[in-house]
Amino acid sequence: MTEPLLSVENVAVSFRTAVGVTEAVKDVSYAVNRGETLAVVGESGSGKSVTARAIMGMLAPNAIVGKDTRVMFDGDDLSTWSELELQRIRGSRISMIFQEPLTSLNPVYKIGDQVGEIIRVHRDISKKDLKAEVIRLLTEVQLPDPEQRYSQYPHEMSGGQRQRVMIAMALANNPDLLIADEPTTALDVTVQAEILSLLKSLQQKHNMAVVLITHDLTVVSRVSDNVVVMRRGEVVERGATAEVFANPQHPYTKHLIESEPKGLPDPLDPQAAPVMEGTDICVTFQLKGGGFFNPTTKDLKAVDHVSALVRRGETVGVVGESGSGKTTFAMSLIRLGVYQQGQITFQGDRIETLNRKQLQPYRTRMQVVFQDPFSSLNPRMIIRQILEEGLIVNGMGSARDRDTAVRQALDDVQMPHSALDRFPHEFSGGQRQRLAIARAIALKPEFILLDEPTSALDLSIQAQIIELLRDLRRKHGLSYMFISHDLKVVQALCHNVIVMQHGKVMEAGPTDQVLTNPTTAYTQRLVDAAFKVVA
Repeated sequence: MTEPLLSVENVAVSFRTAVGVTEAVKDVSYAVNRGETLAVVGESGSGKSVTARAIMGMLAPNAIVGKDTRVMFDGDDLSTWSELELQRIRGSRISMIFQEPLTSLNPVYKIGDQVGEIIRVHRDISKKDLKAEVIRLLTEVQLPDPEQRYSQYPHEMSGGQRQRVMIAMALANNPDLLIADEPTTALDVTVQAEILSLLKSLQQKHNMAVVLITHDLTVVSRVSDNVVVMRRGEVVERGATAEVFANPQHPYTKHLIESEPKGLPDPLDPQAAPVMEGTDICVTFQLKGGGFFNPTTKDLKAVDHVSALVRRGETVGVVGESGSGKTTFAMSLIRLGVYQQGQITFQGDRIETLNRKQLQPYRTRMQVVFQDPFSSLNPRMIIRQILEEGLIVNGMGSARDRDTAVRQALDDVQMPHSALDRFPHEFSGGQRQRLAIARAIALKPEFILLDEPTSALDLSIQAQIIELLRDLRRKHGLSYMFISHDLKVVQALCHNVIVMQHGKVMEAGPTDQVLTNPTTAYTQRLVDAAFKVVA
């Protein structure tokens, strides 16, 4: 038999922290051949991403790598290579799609420059051909209006669009090995299928090996040849994907396969009072393009006369493909985004014309959990400071009261109190999302905007967060607006749902009615992509 392209042997990684040394990965080994897809699955914090970064030689400075760790790539032992040697193959022979696109893209450079940079570093190419190649890549990953997006900045795109840019960058130089760390996390279900198909076709075309890190077992069953299951830094099961799914041996693997969003939202009181209402909300952005001497502009109507009503104790879902205007509309409602037209009423008060100072008393009563937890958590603060900051700013309670509130918030999101003295970068993506939820609920708000709060979480934790949100809603009479592309989660949590496309409402109504009997072809396509059974 030929040697595998990548062989990871006895990988062990620990991290020095303020409270001691934390063991993240313990004696992990796996291999992947050319043209093969290996899926690495497990809960957040299981060591999947840390192992991948060890392969790339991109661990944090406080990492301690085990003496027996070996990473063999195409016959070379990368664990003995210098940083300069590793730089020559990163982005060319080995590429990686990172989990959080906003923190991976430079906010001060345009998209075209960032995608072009990885090509220029490894290839001799003219400026004219470079732009054409970048636009071809953006087109290949189904980014809408690639010529226009070429001149945009990362913050001007949705989470899913930014993820597609990251995929374009990773595939720019046709690598031999692609490490994909949650590559479809931020993508809606329809585009997810297209991206997975794209990765598969490129893999076959170039005989590329793929290590797919994910918590989405549907994705694993669709695209992987073999699977490695990790838990608490160790491999608990491995084998051919079809065999592991059909006959799992380890209790943890069985638990993962059986885990999925279940249940339905509690009945809603028909007499519940309105908490948040938006009427005919409109938001238009001006996209700039062209060169210095020939500038062009184009109006993009991100939100086009959209209305929504959220009552006390109600959860309203907003679904649609990335770029459909979901987040822009929701941010307008809580006055954190651009507001241009329409009426916004919170607890009976009109707030659309209030200035920043006038809005201050409302800020503790309405909170938000952002889609990308790492970019929303201050990297210079420890978790205690992050969770306590809102309480201090708003003068809520004594130091002892604030400490109690912070610890209770951690309990609610199933995080240990030892997290208080650690920094955000010391946690996995799923753990950071739970900390972001803890920060929101610490202020005991009446309305919470949840922007893809479960997108970075594995299935078993996803179910816990759904139950947590249900419990908090029952206990405090909370109202939620839940933005998501995961219709299974929406079905389990939301009383009513709004379906958006290109800034407009395509369909709205009770969740069970919309998802079981959609009246538009677009909604039907979303439902089919989400609930289609994969053999």
